Amino acid sequence: MTASAVLVRADEAKRTRRRGGIVPPWWFAVPAVLVYAVVVLYPSIAGAGSAFTDWSGVGSARTFVGAANFKQLVHDDQALGALRNTLLLTVAIVVIQNAIGLLLALGVHTRIRSRMILRMVFFAPVVVSPVMVSFLWKFVYNPAPDSGLNAALGAVGLGGLRQDWLGNPSLALWSVAFTVIWQCAGYSMVIFLAGLEGVPAELHESAMVDGAGTVARFRHITWPLLAPAVTINVMLSTVGGLTLFTQIIAMTNGGPGYATDTLSTVLYKQAFVYGKFGYSTAIALVLAIFVAAVTFLQIGYLRSRETTV
Repeated sequence: MTASAVLVRADEAKRTRRRGGIVPPWWFAVPAVLVYAVVVLYPSIAGAGSAFTDWSGVGSARTFVGAANFKQLVHDDQALGALRNTLLLTVAIVVIQNAIGLLLALGVHTRIRSRMILRMVFFAPVVVSPVMVSFLWKFVYNPAPDSGLNAALGAVGLGGLRQDWLGNPSLALWSVAFTVIWQCAGYSMVIFLAGLEGVPAELHESAMVDGAGTVARFRHITWPLLAPAVTINVMLSTVGGLTLFTQIIAMTNGGPGYATDTLSTVLYKQAFVYGKFGYSTAIALVLAIFVAAVTFLQIGYLRSRETTV
């Protein structure tokens, strides 16, 4: 078949698709989109209206209160403290988790014989339930001097560093953050590792011939080509930090006091502990808009960084 015949066939196929002779592939997504719309989108949109009411979550009685719930949120010390905790956790998780993930990826992206075993070991915590990991570390953080981390510190002569890791308001938030980082660093490692596999070896070989050292090769070759992996990891860790819930509830329930409360735990308590579903929905709406705004800003910046590499 000549080249002209191939072009004629392609043009005929396009005209057939336009006339509806061939069903466009995106039609196959319609059933899933409909299910998603009914199960997720509609309840979310319909429930957003509760943010402007005083609904208690029981019965259908509700009174329209306008923006009263949002005004209360602005002056709620517990919610503002939870916002601060949420931002601190997010920054710590994004920076430290991705830094450790990158170091682990660089470490196992070598020709050492144990690299496959190390990859499996570092990734293993990711597949464990967050609830199980939380209870495991809750045992590690046991305040008793002869249990968990305190016992280990005493065994190596560092008994003076023993702490009530989850009972001290100054340490509890960071103890939870360490737990999240410990579990999720392996996930970041895998994404960075996939990016490293895509870096052409020829570029490193050429740079070595030109006399470039390890740091220079990483800075000018590896790091720029890891931009897509950085985008994915930063996005995932940011959203995970801003919506952190499971580990907080399982390990501290927001305590001591409100020291580890996040926006997710506050909206949960307002709805299911205090019965203020209207106020809880207002918090959830603000959180959703905030997460979406941060996500779009990150996408714009990180994508622009990819195109300039």
